[in-house]
Amino acid sequence: MIPSAATTPAGTATTPALRIGPLELDVPVILAPMAGITNTAFRRLCREFGAGLYVSEMITSRALVERTPGSMRLINHHESESTRSIQLYGVDPKTVAEAVTMLVAEDRADHIDLNFGCPVPKVTRKGGGAALPWKLGLFRQIVEAAVKAAGPIPLTIKMRKGIDSDHLTYLEAGKAAEGAGVAAIALHARTAAEFYSGQADWSAIEKLKNAISGPPVLGNGDIWSAEDALRMVGETGCDGVVVGRGCLGRPWLFGDLAAAFRGDLETAKIQPDLGQVAATFYRHAELLTEFFDSEERACRDVRKHVAWYFKGYPVGGDLRASLATVGTLAQLEELLATLDGTLPYPGEGAEGPRGRAGTPKRTALPEHWLDSQELAGAERANLTEGEGDTSGG
Repeated sequence: MIPSAATTPAGTATTPALRIGPLELDVPVILAPMAGITNTAFRRLCREFGAGLYVSEMITSRALVERTPGSMRLINHHESESTRSIQLYGVDPKTVAEAVTMLVAEDRADHIDLNFGCPVPKVTRKGGGAALPWKLGLFRQIVEAAVKAAGPIPLTIKMRKGIDSDHLTYLEAGKAAEGAGVAAIALHARTAAEFYSGQADWSAIEKLKNAISGPPVLGNGDIWSAEDALRMVGETGCDGVVVGRGCLGRPWLFGDLAAAFRGDLETAKIQPDLGQVAATFYRHAELLTEFFDSEERACRDVRKHVAWYFKGYPVGGDLRASLATVGTLAQLEELLATLDGTLPYPGEGAEGPRGRAGTPKRTALPEHWLDSQELAGAERANLTEGEGDTSGG
């Protein structure tokens, strides 16, 4: 196993690096919600390497209110997760408020985040995710209702720049969220139309930071290394960073981030050899087995992580293919044992972008959505949250 943050040299922070309401974070780092990725297993794995706030997958408010089995599984936290963070998605103020009320009343969360940044068509075509802030009145109603329902639990939002370059929403939405009393605002510095393509516009993070005087502003987009995180904070003045695709197959990135913000990156940077990567991959599969309560399902789920974990390492195509079809932990252990664990960290080859970037495309939206920033009566009646879906992403 790669050394965790607990055994990695680190400086001692005398004051919290980031405050989100009553929450005090030693390092200003947040794991971004990612559908099918940031379940309890992955959050626990990342937490073993570094400090920060680790957010759940995006959960549909309606599914949660209806207590679907899938949504109830996603809001569960392991006893080791000291700060329970849940992200919700919804398009109706009443339903979102009901979901928040449930989480608070049943003591299921210490932090709640609202998603206004998802660019996935099945979300935006219903007026949700990154499409919703365009309807500023509806956005304000949802955030105000959620903040009120959350009470003492800090409620934050995550959003994008807007729908496309002609329909930017982040400054107006940011000010509305500040007025509603959110505890922090995170900005992914791309539009929905950009998906994950191109380069994130960090200047937008700086503009939002300059426009907001109260809650912390967090930056998201193109943080592939701890050095990127420090550079984002230096260039934009943001109060912290939200890390998404950069940690895919690299949960130890949170160890690097903790070291960087404590000033110890030069001596504490984690550069795992192939044996350490293999051990971490197996640990991930073990945690997934516990999460799903099914070894077979865990092995199916971990397959998608193969390319990310072994990026840049000399692992042959046949072995990669076998890892991507593994069915049991015993098979996985046997395959990993064939690797030469002494092979060193490959450097640049194991770093940089990971995950699908997609290509710029027209955002799927409800009919006539862009005609006005006000929500017409007919539009409100047609808004749905995709009943039956557990996760919006």
